[in-house]
Amino acid sequence: MTLARAKSTLSMPDHTVMRRVNRWRAPRWFRTWMMLATRAGDGWLWALIGIAVMLSPAPTRFRAVESAACAVTGGVVLFLKVKKVFCRLRPRDIEPHCWAHIVTRDKFSFPSGHSTTAFAVALSLGSFYPEAMPVLLILATNVAVSRVIVGMHFLSDVLVGSGIGSLLGYIAYRFAV
Repeated sequence: MTLARAKSTLSMPDHTVMRRVNRWRAPRWFRTWMMLATRAGDGWLWALIGIAVMLSPAPTRFRAVESAACAVTGGVVLFLKVKKVFCRLRPRDIEPHCWAHIVTRDKFSFPSGHSTTAFAVALSLGSFYPEAMPVLLILATNVAVSRVIVGMHFLSDVLVGSGIGSLLGYIAYRFAV
């Protein structure tokens, strides 16, 4: 089996999901929710959560924010390097999306940087504050799912990005405690 054929075979499920999602005319409330979730993953939400943690009286607040910052920084460095290696086009560049039109800073999709960052923050901060973990994971999951729904990433991009972010978040927490 040639490399091109193997790559095509591995991409087939992603392309099937992409075509279904790209053609789905979601209800207006759902489109609004997904656009808000994808914009929340741009970084401002995580910064606000970090500020809230810093303003809290928790004795672990500095280590928690430092842990999240390290996980996010590691994630950004890693996903930028991996994107340059794989050079995978975004779904919207292969087939137009029916309702979402988002401008991005880079043209490659694998892995999802939004998912990497979201799960890096969720796992690192959630490990310090277990009572907040469910909310952080729901936020991170919404960001990740939204990236597929709005046509910015394939499902595998989001799954790999979420896994990388989770791993980095956990490692950052373990080093901080």
